[in-house]
Amino acid sequence: MNSSYGCLYIVPTPIGNLKDITLRAIEILRSVDLIACEDTRTAGKLLKLLGLPKKPLLSYYDHNEEEKSEFILTKLKEGIDLALISEAGTPLISDPGYKLVLKCITEGVRVVPLPGATAFIPALVASGLPVNQFKFFGFPPKKKGLKKFIESIKAEVATIVLYVSSHQVIKFLCELSNHMEMERKICIAREITKLNEEFIRGTLGEIITFVNSKSAILKGEFVLIIEGKGSKQCL
Repeated sequence: MNSSYGCLYIVPTPIGNLKDITLRAIEILRSVDLIACEDTRTAGKLLKLLGLPKKPLLSYYDHNEEEKSEFILTKLKEGIDLALISEAGTPLISDPGYKLVLKCITEGVRVVPLPGATAFIPALVASGLPVNQFKFFGFPPKKKGLKKFIESIKAEVATIVLYVSSHQVIKFLCELSNHMEMERKICIAREITKLNEEFIRGTLGEIITFVNSKSAILKGEFVLIIEGKGSKQCL
């Protein structure tokens, strides 16, 4: 590591409940010279809610990640400390940042990750499904490749963890039913840390019946936890 370079801090931000910000994260956001973020408006609101001073904000998202990574690396080499945040949760987890971190490691820039908020860990530990072995797959393909994706995970013995958007969840569950046993245990975690946080647990068949019912509320952010093949764990 080059001691004259600045430091890249990977800073998780709340996914819902503002109290989930850590004291260390607040300290870093207060002290850095520049904050790279997916949405400058969201980041500005977060700083205001936390009572932090305004900071220079740099837009950093999927479509400009390559270009902005080079710019950020230049700033870090000039000795500027920088925090990377996503719109919510931990950067790089189904969010941009991997290219930047890799460039920093390659160029000898110090990377400091902070622990903090992410949706899939709370969803997993409260799912009632085994946590000794699990695999996180991020977002499944929306259209092309969806069937192939499900075929690739159906024989997985570890607990399967996915992010599924609200407008995709019914389609995804129906596609699961075409490839997996209807007795496979499922947990849908909705709106983790937020006011309407909810866990829907049951077999694949029971979950499909529920989400197709009039009582189902399919709004917000979803984490889908699927029992691994052959698991003896019961909900």
